[in-house]
Amino acid sequence: MEHDRQTELIRTEKTIHKVVDELCRPESYEGVYQKPTQDKVMPSIDALTEFVERLRRVIFPGYFSDSEVSLESMPYILGNHLEKAERILSEQIKRGYGFSCEITYGQAFIECEERSRTLSREFITTIPRIRSLLASDVVAAYEGDPAARSIGEAIFSYPSIKAMTNYRIAHELYRLGVEIIPRIITEMAHSQTGIDIHPGAAIGERFFIDHGTGTVIGETCEIGRNVRLYQGVTLGAVSFPRDDSGRLVKGIPRHPIVEDNVIIYSGTTILGRVRIGTGSVIGGNVWLTSDVPPHARVVQEKHAQSVIMTTQEEME
Repeated sequence: MEHDRQTELIRTEKTIHKVVDELCRPESYEGVYQKPTQDKVMPSIDALTEFVERLRRVIFPGYFSDSEVSLESMPYILGNHLEKAERILSEQIKRGYGFSCEITYGQAFIECEERSRTLSREFITTIPRIRSLLASDVVAAYEGDPAARSIGEAIFSYPSIKAMTNYRIAHELYRLGVEIIPRIITEMAHSQTGIDIHPGAAIGERFFIDHGTGTVIGETCEIGRNVRLYQGVTLGAVSFPRDDSGRLVKGIPRHPIVEDNVIIYSGTTILGRVRIGTGSVIGGNVWLTSDVPPHARVVQEKHAQSVIMTTQEEME
């Protein structure tokens, strides 16, 4: 029996050595290996998780483990969270530069550190605006869901509020030109909630995603105020233009514009740079690649593969 175990261990060791040899060949690791250098390491998911959680406590004081906060202790508690969050962010921004440049030594490294600190301080000044927007999102969730019993329930348990908290933080970092960190923060919420919002999307106040699972909002989406989506809605791109060399052209507007006071029901897909007019209602399981006028109603026709669009004038 002992001999058999030794034989199996030897076989396993040989197998591992063979696989390691294959993985360490240049043709295998090229394109996926980030070569470590002095003072340059990758961003930390654990650190960014702490960063977001500290900001969540600042934005929603009295929730999320700070139940002892009072009006008297609030300045100290919030200041403590912001001080630690700023230090974490500065370090993570510096690490994020490793994805796009070779800032490592000498004066270039000093400039990298200074820029990281400057960006982290600039971001901290946006927290009041982030809180104001999220407060409006919480109200929209409470007023828009008849099952909601309280504001606190929405803050504590709604996936939309969790996803929007990460998004609103990431969007401000994105606007400041911070590398990679915004996408990591939104993907953290994506993995937890099933809601995929690109940090580059522009979303107005009082935004709510009911249920939320499977919702996708693309990079160049523009969403107005008081918009409500349901689960499984996709605001995506219809095509991906390429340059003369065949590479994807990035950064051009390619996702929908959704104006104020629009409701989009579950399972609907809207693709391309189309405009959904103010006050429109898009029914469930609709496929749209063209503009919708203001105050229209678009529904899936029964027993057919087409949609019916009704304008306000026609309804009157």
